[in-house]
Amino acid sequence: MICSSCKKGETSVVDSRPTEDGTAIRRRRQCVCGNRFTTFERIQYRELIVIKKNGRKSSFDRDKLAKSIYIALKKRPIDTETIEKFISKISRSLEELGQAEISSNTIGTMVMEGLKELDPVGYVRFASVYRNFKEEKDFVHFVDRLDVYKKR
Repeated sequence: MICSSCKKGETSVVDSRPTEDGTAIRRRRQCVCGNRFTTFERIQYRELIVIKKNGRKSSFDRDKLAKSIYIALKKRPIDTETIEKFISKISRSLEELGQAEISSNTIGTMVMEGLKELDPVGYVRFASVYRNFKEEKDFVHFVDRLDVYKKR
């Protein structure tokens, strides 16, 4: 494994343990330069291809999914472990569909359904990008339809 600091490949595993949900192995590594960092090892059942809205195809990128979810949940009262479990659940669900090609719409819908339960603010943030809100009225119309806010 290449060190994130000095970019050399002389690292060793200091600690290794399964994640809480058992879907990955968390490894603490140390480089000869003294830098410590964490890596994760996950099972990849098959290569998933994402079909974008414009018809282009690309490989499913778990890190890209994670980045969008972390942005939606930025500064929200949800711990990293909960977010990682959520991302793993989405990834597993996609793999369990048994399809080699999955539309970006399917992924977006899964994320939105999960975020709606996890955090309403993160849900609205994600939806604003996913649904491509252009104006304030798009937000208002979307939020007006939410059950969470109708209860107040």
